[in-house]
Amino acid sequence: MKQLFATTARGFEELLKTELTQLGALGCRIVQGGVHYQADMATMYRTLLHSRLSSRILLPLLEAKVFTDMDLYSALLNYNWADLFDARCTFLVDFNGTNDAIRHTQFGAMRVKDAVVDYFERHGKMRPNVDKNRPDIRLHAYLNSNKLVVSFDLSGDALHLRGYRTSTGDAPLRETLAAAIMLRSGWDRQSPLVDPMCGSGTLLIEAAQMACEIAPNLARLHWGFDFWTGHNQTIWQEVKAQAQRQAEQGMEKFFRNLGCEIWGFDLDKNVLFKAKLNAKQAGVEHLIKFQQSDIAELKNPTTNVGTVVCNPPYGERLSTSPALIALYSMLGQKLKSEFAGWQASIFSSDATLLDCLRLRSSRQFKAKNGQLDCIQKNYVMSRCKTNTDDNLTFTANTPKTQIASDFANRLLKNRKKIKKWANREGIEAYRLYDADLPEYNLAVDIYGDYVVIQEYAPPKNVDAEKARQRLLDAVNATLTTLNIETNKLILKVRQKQKGSNQYQKLAHKGEYFYVKEYNANLWVNLTDYLDTGLFLDHRLTRQMLGKLAKDKDFLNLFAYTGAGTVQAALGGAKSTTTVDMSYTYLNWAEQNLELNDISVGHKHRLIQADCLQWLAEEAKHAPKFDLIFVDPPTFSNSKRMEESWDVERDQAKLFDYLARILRPAGMIIFSNNKRHFKMDFNALEKLGLHALDISKKTLPLDFERNPKIHNCWQISWQKSQQERK
Repeated sequence: MKQLFATTARGFEELLKTELTQLGALGCRIVQGGVHYQADMATMYRTLLHSRLSSRILLPLLEAKVFTDMDLYSALLNYNWADLFDARCTFLVDFNGTNDAIRHTQFGAMRVKDAVVDYFERHGKMRPNVDKNRPDIRLHAYLNSNKLVVSFDLSGDALHLRGYRTSTGDAPLRETLAAAIMLRSGWDRQSPLVDPMCGSGTLLIEAAQMACEIAPNLARLHWGFDFWTGHNQTIWQEVKAQAQRQAEQGMEKFFRNLGCEIWGFDLDKNVLFKAKLNAKQAGVEHLIKFQQSDIAELKNPTTNVGTVVCNPPYGERLSTSPALIALYSMLGQKLKSEFAGWQASIFSSDATLLDCLRLRSSRQFKAKNGQLDCIQKNYVMSRCKTNTDDNLTFTANTPKTQIASDFANRLLKNRKKIKKWANREGIEAYRLYDADLPEYNLAVDIYGDYVVIQEYAPPKNVDAEKARQRLLDAVNATLTTLNIETNKLILKVRQKQKGSNQYQKLAHKGEYFYVKEYNANLWVNLTDYLDTGLFLDHRLTRQMLGKLAKDKDFLNLFAYTGAGTVQAALGGAKSTTTVDMSYTYLNWAEQNLELNDISVGHKHRLIQADCLQWLAEEAKHAPKFDLIFVDPPTFSNSKRMEESWDVERDQAKLFDYLARILRPAGMIIFSNNKRHFKMDFNALEKLGLHALDISKKTLPLDFERNPKIHNCWQISWQKSQQERK
């Protein structure tokens, strides 16, 4: 009897133990990452051929205590390697684990290699060569603390490499994982099986081989034991012939069972072509029916009851996945409406996306797909076919959604009022919803044909899962209520940023388009940044600048993307000066000016600088501006600034600089977004300035529900005593 160890992905150990026991293994004992077992030669070969869950099957050779690298070397030098393989064979060492003496796996592998080749040389034999690509013999060394275990790999290449998958789509499932999903799905191997998003077909191919009892590695040409001195070719050929007969009988049984149908659907015809090729390589192409179909058009292909199994696409970041939310919602609808009485098993890395199915699971399992933590949920569909309580269909004729109905109704109400106003005003970017309902704490903005949903971070006393589910419901309701395509909806999570996160880009798509605002066209980017390049609540302020700027020298400080400068220039400003610390925003401002046929140059200047430093220098000279627009951040501690900035704390310094560069008849429009901002009237009075609160006057119709979104002040020189009377 051989003492063997079968490795597997964490979480599959119990499944593997059951599988090995069914194959005749004895004394199965589970440890993390695998199963120890005993087997005679025939059973050993059988487990290699038939195991669907094993990653590798190892034959342990020796154990040793390793406190120094010499302990490792000596233990291996004293092993009789000639009993394992001939010196003319090539070999490779895989080394895992470290301790105080062996701190690098590469060093550990080198010491094992040295001991093996030195053994052969000391016994008067030729020195075996190392082959990193296709070695004849593969050794595995595992070091845990001070315990070393060296094993011989009977598999050769990893057992998940069945040999049939020459083509895959994006993010393919490993074959061993696909087999585990099928084993956990509850499919009985006799009833129909449907994968509505089959991709390259791995789930269905593994299922078809299971149904026909085809050994998963029957077609493998190379094995790790091929050059093993202990290999018994006679027993191996008998085991292989038996597996071949079993596959042939299983295929006949499959065709006798008329109720067994396997269907694979996918929208991508190129991926389906790969799936068919993979199925052909696996010898099951005539067992699986592949068809091109969108999930929204999916129909039950049979009258018999069976199992739906699926590994839908999933993303690591929900904030970039409105299409996934819609996809999972549609899948849930189709499961309820088309597959009454069926079982379903869905595998995903995002439990929240599975919540979009709106189904109650009967069982669930955890698993790993590479580095991703995943979950598999099984469902039992009601036997009564229904049109679903969601009525979710993502087409031009979408009926009114019942998900988040109060939110959807508010969207419809707001759109009826605001869209007409926006069209009349010549505005293509506006806010449709701004946390109108406490349960849905988010904003919905329209940018031409696109919709941006910004979720405000929920308070700590609100359950995170409940908030997440409401967000998913709101996305679904927005898609259906506004009848938009999923790729036209952008989802962002807006929360307090800390450290370097506040400066990081969200994406790098570089997708810009322009929207109309009164008589101006302005570039926006909906995906790459938390903000889009256009502060919608300052729309009326920008319009005011356009009316005030005629024949004036205009200054835009903390200018962002220069939208205020564009309006001033279009309003007939004599000159404009735009100052911001960001190269990105200044370039954006330049593109905005050029989009409106405004040439950057002596008349329209763009200056990259810390605004306060620039003001300090300008204050040394004569006043030169008639109209100044200042919209500073609430707080900043950028490394490019000499000091941190706080709009309330530092306003007196700012006004002092502005007073020095403002002409006698000039005006300052000062705004910020700090709630409960307190104007320093004493500082203004000492400078001879007067401030008029125009916040309500600059609040657009689409922001009337959020009157505290910004503060805006009109600041000018104080009137004479006679004028005051």
